[in-house]
Amino acid sequence: MKDGVNGVALGVFVFFFLAVTVLGFLASRWRKAENEHSLDEWGLGGRSFGTWITWFLLGGDLYTAYTFVAVPAAIYAAGASGFFAVPYTILVYPLIFTFLPRLWSVSHRHGYVTTSDFVRGRFGSKGLSLAVAVTGILATMPYIALQLVGIQAVLDVMGVGGGEDTNWFVKDLPLLIAFGVLAAYTYSSGLRAPAMIAFVKDTLIYIVIAVAIIYIPIKLGGFDEIFAKAGEKYTAAGAGGLVPAPAGQWTYATLALGSALALFMYPHSITATLSSKSREVIRRNTTILPLYSLMLGLLALLGFMAIAAGVKVTNGQLAIPQLFEDMFPDWFAGVAFAAIGIGALVPAAIMSIAAANLFTRNIYKDFIKPDATPEQETKISKLVSLLVKVGALVFVLTMDKTVAINFQLLGGIWILQTFPALVGGLFTRWFHRWALLAGWAVGMVYGTLAAYGVASPTQKHFGGSAKEIPGIGEIGYIGLTAFVLNVVVTVVLTFVLKAVKAPDGIDETTPADYTADAGDPGVEVELPPATAGTSH
Repeated sequence: MKDGVNGVALGVFVFFFLAVTVLGFLASRWRKAENEHSLDEWGLGGRSFGTWITWFLLGGDLYTAYTFVAVPAAIYAAGASGFFAVPYTILVYPLIFTFLPRLWSVSHRHGYVTTSDFVRGRFGSKGLSLAVAVTGILATMPYIALQLVGIQAVLDVMGVGGGEDTNWFVKDLPLLIAFGVLAAYTYSSGLRAPAMIAFVKDTLIYIVIAVAIIYIPIKLGGFDEIFAKAGEKYTAAGAGGLVPAPAGQWTYATLALGSALALFMYPHSITATLSSKSREVIRRNTTILPLYSLMLGLLALLGFMAIAAGVKVTNGQLAIPQLFEDMFPDWFAGVAFAAIGIGALVPAAIMSIAAANLFTRNIYKDFIKPDATPEQETKISKLVSLLVKVGALVFVLTMDKTVAINFQLLGGIWILQTFPALVGGLFTRWFHRWALLAGWAVGMVYGTLAAYGVASPTQKHFGGSAKEIPGIGEIGYIGLTAFVLNVVVTVVLTFVLKAVKAPDGIDETTPADYTADAGDPGVEVELPPATAGTSH
C-alpha cells in the first residue's frame, strides 16, 4: 500500500464524481414531466424509458459497487466457490423473461408502483401487502449501506481521511460529502438521476475491466502463472486447490439457485423494470442483460489476480481496490476508483427511491393517510428516501463492516420469501392470501433464526448464509431452505382454507391485464387524471 494520499488518483476520482453530480442535478430537466408532483414521475421516471436506458438502469442497480468489490473478494478469499455469482446471473434471465413482462403489464394497467401494490390488488389483502413492503425495506437497507462501504473502501485505499487515530469527523468527512451529494440529486431528480448517471457508470466499468483483464495478466506473467499461484495459496490453506471440494457443491448450487430466485424480488429491481415504457422493452432487456454476466465472469478473475500480485489486506473488501492501486498507473487507478464509486451511487439512489415508494404507497397511504393526494405521496416519498439513506449511513459509520456484509446476506434470505406472493400471484389466483402470509412468516422466522445460529471466525451470530439442510444433511443456502418451507406451508394451508371456505379476498385484476401493452385499449385510460399515481 502506498503511503499518504494518492493525489493523481484522487484528482481523477473527484473529476468524475463532480461530472456525475452535475448530471444528477441536470437529470431533473431531462424529459421534463408535465406533472412533477406524481410518484409515477419522481419514482418511476414517468414510465417512459426505452430499451437502452432501461438496460443501463437495470445493469446499474443489479451490478453495484458491492458486486465490483465483493465478487472478486470472495474469489480472493475462498477460491472458485465465489463464482456462484456467475451461474446465478445466467439462471435469472430466463426466469425473469417468464414473469417480468406480466408484472409490467398489470402494473401499467392499474398504476401499480410497487410489488406490494400488485399483491394487494391481486389478493385483496393489505396485511400481505404490508408484509411484502416491510420485507422489501428491511432487505434494502443493508444493501444501501454496502454501497457506502464500497465508496469508503476506495477512499481508504487512496489514503483519504487519515489513519485510524484521526478524528472520526475528519476520517468520515469524504463519505459524508458523497452521501450529501447523493441525497441532494436523488431528492431533486428522482429516478431520472441514476438513469442518466448509469451511462457513465457502466461505460467506466466496461473500460476498467477490459483494460484489467489484458494489462494485469501481462504484468503478472499470464493466466497460467495467475492460476498456478492461486492454486498454491488455496492448497496451502487446506482448501484443496482452485476447485471447491465435493462437500461444498450443495452450498454452491443452492446459493446460485436461491440468489437467482431472489434477485428480482428486490424493490430496486422492480422499480427499474416498471420505469420502462412498454412490455416489449422488458422482453428485449431480458435477452441483452446477459452481456453483464460476461462482464461479471471477467470481474471475478480479478480475485485470482490479487492473489498472484501478492495483495495483502486485513479486510478482503479492500483486495480489488488495492490491486488497482498497486498495478495501474495512478491516473488509471483513479478511473478505476471512479468506476467503483459511481457504481455505488447509481444503485444506492435507486434502492432509496424503491424503499421510499414502498413506505409511501403501502404503509403511509394504506394505513396512515388513505386519502393522500399524488402530490403528498411524492413529498413523503422524497423525504423517506432521505431518511433511508441516513439510516444506511448510520449503519456504515457505527457498525462493523463484516456485520454489514452478513446483514446483506440476511436480506437475500428475507426477500426470497416474497417470491410465492409475487411470482405465484402473476400466474395463478389459487393460493389463499392467509396461506401466503403464513408461509411468508414461517420462511422469515426460520431463515432469520437459522442465520442467527451461523458462527464465523469473527462473530458468533450471522456469520454466513449456509447451514445444514434439514432431512438432507448437506450444507445449503438458508434462503432456499426457508423458501421451500414457505411454499410447503402455503400449499398445505391453501388446501385447508379452501376446504373450510375461508374468505378469499377480491382480485381487482383480469386475465387481459397480464398481457396488455402500452397503447392497448384501456391501458392508458383506466385511471382518471385525478388519481394518477395512486393504486386504485
